Amino acid sequence: MYPIIPKKVYMMLFPFVGFALGTYLDRKETERLSFFRDKSALYGRTLKPGEPPSWP
Repeated sequence: MYPIIPKKVYMMLFPFVGFALGTYLDRKETERLSFFRDKSALYGRTLKPGEPPSWP
């Protein structure tokens, strides 16, 4: 037979799954936006050799 899981377990797991999903999506969005780093018309500039980017 299948194990019986109380209904409250799902309610306790919901915030953790939501946090993990939100963290994953935030990291993917940062990774996607890093393609445009230092390339905007307003803030873009050429970096000196060895100079780190303006944002991580």
